[in-house]
Amino acid sequence: MTDEAINSALSDLPYEPEAGLISFEDRNIHYVAIGDTSKQTILFVHGSPGSWDNFLGFMRHPDLLNKFRIISVDRPGFGKSGNGNPERSLEQQAKLVNRVLEMEASTSTILVGHSFGGPVIAKMAVDYPENINGLVFVAASIDPELEKTKWFQIPVHYKILSWILPDMLYSTNEEIIALKKELEDLIPLWSSIDQPTSIIQGKKDKLVPYENALFGERMLTNTKPNLVIKDINHFIPWENPDLIIQEILRVASFSDH
Repeated sequence: MTDEAINSALSDLPYEPEAGLISFEDRNIHYVAIGDTSKQTILFVHGSPGSWDNFLGFMRHPDLLNKFRIISVDRPGFGKSGNGNPERSLEQQAKLVNRVLEMEASTSTILVGHSFGGPVIAKMAVDYPENINGLVFVAASIDPELEKTKWFQIPVHYKILSWILPDMLYSTNEEIIALKKELEDLIPLWSSIDQPTSIIQGKKDKLVPYENALFGERMLTNTKPNLVIKDINHFIPWENPDLIIQEILRVASFSDH
C-alpha cells in the first residue's frame, strides 16, 4: 500500500499511522505503527503469503487502539521487506522482526502470529524473552510432523523453474520448504517460553491441521496456554477477529499484574 492508501485506511482515528523502514543486516524491514508510544505494544506477524495490512482491521479497533500501541510488519521476503527475497531461517526472521521492537524501544509486547507467523513469534519468545509479555498463536504451523512438502514445491525451488511463481509466492514456497527442519530445531526450545499464551485454532482448517494446537499445548511446559479450538477455518484474522481480540485482552490482563 502507498503511504496515501495507509493514511486513508487509518483515517478518522485519534492517532496518525506511522510507516517505518529499517535497514538491518542487508535487509529492509517495513512496518506500520499506530497509537500511543507509552502504552503496551501489540506486534502482529502475518502468515505465508501475507503482508502487514492483513491486520488493518485490528489497527482500527477501538478496544485495542485505546489500550495499546499497535504494530504490524511485513515479514522478510514480503511486501516492502524484500518481496521475492525469501528468508528461510526462523532465527533470522525472529532477529529481523525483533529489530522493529528495538527501534520502537518497546519494553512490553504481546506477539500475535498467524499461520507461518506462529513459529516466528515462538522463536522471538525464545531468543528475546526480556521484552515479550505474552503470545497469541493463530492457526499456527508449529508441529514439524504435520508439515508436508507438496509435489509441486520442489521443482519451483530451482532457479530454472522459479520464474513461474510471482515474487510473493516464491518467498512462500522457499520458506515453507525449509519450515519442517526449522520446526524440528525449535522442539527443545519450547520449554523456555513462560509468558502467558493463547492458542487459537480451527477444526475446519484445511491448511494448518488443528492438531498443531495440541502440539503447542504439549510443548509449552513452562506455561499453561489457553486453547481456543472452534469449528472454523484458517482465515481467523478476517472471519473471526473477535476471537483474537478476546485472547489479546486475556493475555494482557496477566501482563498487567
